Amino acid sequence: MAAPRDNVTLLFKLYCLAVMTVMAAAYTIALRYTRTSDKELYFSTTAVCITEVIKLLLSVGILAKKNRFGGRRYQQFVFGETGSLGRFKASLRENVLGSPKELLKLSVPSLVYAVQNNMAFLALSNLDAAVYQVTYQLKIPCTALCTVLMLNRTLSKLQWVSVFMLCAGVTLVQWKPAQATKVVVEQNPLLGFGAIAIAVLCSGFAGVYFEKVLKSSDTSLWVRNIQMYLSGIIVTLVGVYLSDGAEIKEKGFFYGYTYYVWFVIFLASVGGLYTSVVVKYTDNIMKGFSAAAAIVLSTIASVMLFGLQITLTFALGTLLVCVSIYLYGLPRQDTTSIQQGETASKERVIGV
Repeated sequence: MAAPRDNVTLLFKLYCLAVMTVMAAAYTIALRYTRTSDKELYFSTTAVCITEVIKLLLSVGILAKKNRFGGRRYQQFVFGETGSLGRFKASLRENVLGSPKELLKLSVPSLVYAVQNNMAFLALSNLDAAVYQVTYQLKIPCTALCTVLMLNRTLSKLQWVSVFMLCAGVTLVQWKPAQATKVVVEQNPLLGFGAIAIAVLCSGFAGVYFEKVLKSSDTSLWVRNIQMYLSGIIVTLVGVYLSDGAEIKEKGFFYGYTYYVWFVIFLASVGGLYTSVVVKYTDNIMKGFSAAAAIVLSTIASVMLFGLQITLTFALGTLLVCVSIYLYGLPRQDTTSIQQGETASKERVIGV
């Protein structure tokens, strides 16, 4: 049977591209706004914790629905497997409640992702959304390095060139960071960059670790998500207590929450789950275009909302990053088929 990607129309791929782009840009802009507005500042640790809870509930709901209501053809197309409500309950019993070792295994990326998400809040409290969006693309070389070390994969020469190009672009962006004239809160760009550095390291390691766990067994992606989010809730609750426990006792868990904060939590919750479903219908080139388009949208929004002053180094650095993302996603040349073709042509010449 053909892979699901082969059955998807170009219109659906463009829809996926548009949604991924808008979500990525909207998340950084909305989070930046909530961290720099003149209203009471909420606790970022509680927002990360609530995000994990919503992701868990959504994952359980999706797993239950696809097992109970999904037709066989639909399930194979969207989720790659079939099942029933009974299988859903058995799967939860076996893989979640009855597998403490698996929960412990998934607690590693849960902890790392919790650090990453909290670092994103810290970074966007000190850097403009556009600067953050560009600098955060350092996750690409970090993920590439983790892939080489942990999964024993190789990168093409073009991919290595694009990695160094991306690093050069980020260096230019950070050389003289663009300033936002409409932001009145005190900021520390060095602290923001340090937070991004930690976030990209966490992103690269956790992403590759989770991929390795997924490929080590036949367990469903959604079961693995449930395991990870259960661990994530425990980890983030500990983080809430250790980081802001005293203040939360005094002010309350939802102190400083507004509609905009809930919108950020919604984007963080739905965005990650949506991406995990739709990326299998797009290729690396489309994902590269999505990242570049999100950078452009974030820049335009930052100019309009935060008074971002674009410098020459920022513009050049952003261009380098966008080009490097595109080059990194280009399909690798199949040298095996080329060599086989050359061998066959030589044999034909000899035969003549």
